[in-house]
Amino acid sequence: MAGETAAAAVAAAEGFDLLHAVALLGAGVVAVPIFRRLGLGSVLGYLAAGIAIGPFGLRLFRDPAAILGVAELGVVMLLFVIGLELKPSRLWSLRRDIFGLGIAQVVVSILALGGVAMLFGVSFPVALIAAMGLSLSSTAIVLQMLDERGETSAPFGQKIFSVLLLQDLAIVPFLAIESLASPVPAAETGLSPPIKIAIALAAVAGLIAVGRYLLNPIFAAIAASKAREVLTAAALLVVLGAALAMEASGLSMAMGAFLAGVLLSESSYRHELEADIEPFRGLLLGLFFLGVGMTLDVSLILRDWWLVLLIVAVFMVLKSAAVYAVARVRSGHGEATRIALYLAQGGEFAFVLYAAAGTAGIFSAETAARLTASVIVSMALTPLVPFLLRLILKPEKDSMDGIDVAENLSGTALVIGWGRFGQVASQALLAHGTDVSIIDDDTEMIRAAARFGFKIYYGDGTRLDVLRAAGAGTAKIIAVCVDKRESTDRIVELIKAEFPLARLLVRSYDRGHTIDLINAGVDYQIREVYESALLFGEAALRELGAEPDEVAQVMADVRRRDEERLELQLAEGIFAGRDLVRGARPVPTPLSPPKRPAQTINEQEAAAAEAEEKEEREEIG
Repeated sequence: MAGETAAAAVAAAEGFDLLHAVALLGAGVVAVPIFRRLGLGSVLGYLAAGIAIGPFGLRLFRDPAAILGVAELGVVMLLFVIGLELKPSRLWSLRRDIFGLGIAQVVVSILALGGVAMLFGVSFPVALIAAMGLSLSSTAIVLQMLDERGETSAPFGQKIFSVLLLQDLAIVPFLAIESLASPVPAAETGLSPPIKIAIALAAVAGLIAVGRYLLNPIFAAIAASKAREVLTAAALLVVLGAALAMEASGLSMAMGAFLAGVLLSESSYRHELEADIEPFRGLLLGLFFLGVGMTLDVSLILRDWWLVLLIVAVFMVLKSAAVYAVARVRSGHGEATRIALYLAQGGEFAFVLYAAAGTAGIFSAETAARLTASVIVSMALTPLVPFLLRLILKPEKDSMDGIDVAENLSGTALVIGWGRFGQVASQALLAHGTDVSIIDDDTEMIRAAARFGFKIYYGDGTRLDVLRAAGAGTAKIIAVCVDKRESTDRIVELIKAEFPLARLLVRSYDRGHTIDLINAGVDYQIREVYESALLFGEAALRELGAEPDEVAQVMADVRRRDEERLELQLAEGIFAGRDLVRGARPVPTPLSPPKRPAQTINEQEAAAAEAEEKEEREEIG
């Protein structure tokens, strides 16, 4: 449905045939997976596809502006989805980084970039819009890189996310400022500036009132009708209706969609609305980036390549310096450097601003093309950031302030690893009064344990010198509770070779690891989730109403089967004993129930069946 809607709208706008629709879809389908595979992101894939099929490539399209006019609805729907995700509670938890670091980054970047542009003789409106676009970063590329590297939850990753969130919000006032900076005379609209402002404020107030008092009852009534397609149509109506209201009042369509999303962020229909809008948003946003790629004047870039590279170098250096200066106020050098480099590129919303600036008469075609090309080049350079960080930043050593290194310990028991497993496992030893020495190589974990009154020593259990210093030579038992299988195997190897008199108890990663540990000669091993999973299953039986005796019998059978299977696997390999595992096997049934009871064909068969049935009853009796 989303594809048909977009294709029909574009066809109506430009009047092209099915070949053009196939070219659009085919270009995206081919280019985007390739660019994502190369780690460059889907946005660059769409842009490259647009360049390839546009007027400066294969020339399949002569009027990219017509496509952009329809595809801007993708940006509108993106703003709606952003609004849906912005619950007041979430905004409040990130308020310091969003409205502190985020606003400071945008303002300082605009001042630095705009100021330098004006020093080179650029007019104020052009410098302002250009700086606003360049102050924004690529949410899609940066978040994807953070996620792939597992850095989203890191402190600097959270700050980057907060800044990107503020930048997504900033596009709304930026578009409003851009409309005010348009050189179109006010007389052509027939309204004076005060009246235009009053109309805009009234439209915003009306939209807020409708969203607060009418939208939820309307969606409740539609949901009660059980008509899924009507709910999808209603979601589109809300987005496009709010966008139309804002456009009619002189503001941007994005403003209306964003406000509608925020007003529905706490609605019980929020997730359903987001799911309904997502196909349209993704397709139209991809179409927008294709259109941006088509409008890129490749011949101009080739002619002015030195100027494009100069713009990229100057704006990325200036922006990085501005972001670093702002982030350094509340962060260390390493964290501020990471934030600055990850946010150095231009973003997707720059295309929105520059396309609108060209339409509004603020940018010339050459200016828009040069700035758009500069943003694209900066986005293409972003995947190099991790390599650059490794060159600039030296590996940070964990601070040892307040942490004691394992040295001359002599406990009766040595526990290696103070994670979620070691914390629970050590409780019995501590409750018994056993002299326990505990080591871990995570300084943050050691500090956290100290706040709860536990004394944990720093030490890497995979090193022989650390094991000696931690008292492995005198300990009666050594409990290996680390969570990495490779580390566990290394520790077991060292202890069996150097401290054979100690009883060795080991946390196993999985069944295969258990077999390896038994073969290595450990005294006791247990799979880290085995007992908890059995207790979970036992609780499930009790909740289903099974009798206590029956529960005990079933769990005893499960344990017996597991032990027998493990013995077979030790002797015959990991695939042995598969018949001991209970499985959800399908029970064959007729494709359709018989219409009448089965009957024998003749009297002899009937007599034989009756005699067989009688014998079975006697055996049962």
